[in-house]
Amino acid sequence: MGSHMSETRISSLPPRSSTDAASDAPSDPSIVTRFAPSPNGKMHLGHAFSAVLAHDLAKEAGGIFLLRIEDIDGARSRPELADDFRRNLEWLGLEWDEVPAQSTRLSTYEAAASDLAERGLLYPCTCTRKEIEAIGAQQGADGLIYPGTCKGQNCDPDRPAALRLNVEAAMREVGEVVWTDETAGAVIADPREFGDVVLVRKDAPASYHLAATLDDAADGMTLVTRGEDLFAATHIHRILQELLRLPVPHCHHHALLLDTDGKKLAKRRGSPALSERRIGGEDGLMLAEQLRLHKLKGGILL
Repeated sequence: MGSHMSETRISSLPPRSSTDAASDAPSDPSIVTRFAPSPNGKMHLGHAFSAVLAHDLAKEAGGIFLLRIEDIDGARSRPELADDFRRNLEWLGLEWDEVPAQSTRLSTYEAAASDLAERGLLYPCTCTRKEIEAIGAQQGADGLIYPGTCKGQNCDPDRPAALRLNVEAAMREVGEVVWTDETAGAVIADPREFGDVVLVRKDAPASYHLAATLDDAADGMTLVTRGEDLFAATHIHRILQELLRLPVPHCHHHALLLDTDGKKLAKRRGSPALSERRIGGEDGLMLAEQLRLHKLKGGILL
């Protein structure tokens, strides 16, 4: 267990203890925020930091902290990991209300996609990643910027097709819209750095962008708390909110925990799992307090 501990470098968030934070914020029961993990890999310290922060932002204000399981990633979504997430949150001393998992909301995603398609804002795309790379597509905020190969074309009906948002058409329809980040302030939404993003995947009923935007509205979210690596994605979400006439929450994009190479902790990079710490007998309440105070030891950075 000791080898997993890490030292933090503070980038933006001041340390806060679990006992001194509540006194400096007025009670606001209208605040609703969430932790929304995907059960396609085990939770690590980065997830714990995000969950503790969202929990505390809600509880300090007398608001509501929600857990939403984002489980529409096909065979990669594993129910047993969702149960593991709940045990980890309990071990950290967090209290939450759970809302329906994404897999129960498919009809909502389908209805929204149908609405956008009927308005001419979506188009089918059969391109593979290799085909997009071969075209020489430029790198954008969320991978390669799709060059619009299938836009206005008749796609091969025998090939699997995703549905992409025609971003230029969407922006013409909504005009200038703004979203608010707790740190950055007012931000004008401009998703063009993403290109025409996929809203309905070939292998799933919705992309992260569409599902998360609809879910946050359905769950009454007033404060979207997530890592700063998703800051740019909010440009897309804000356009979707306007197109689908959804409420607009504020956002809190927090600093990330980084490994010794300066890269964010990630399941795919083998970051140590919280469950290993829990099963190994580590004190979850103490770990949560260390995350609040940015006092982890070792090599992980914040």
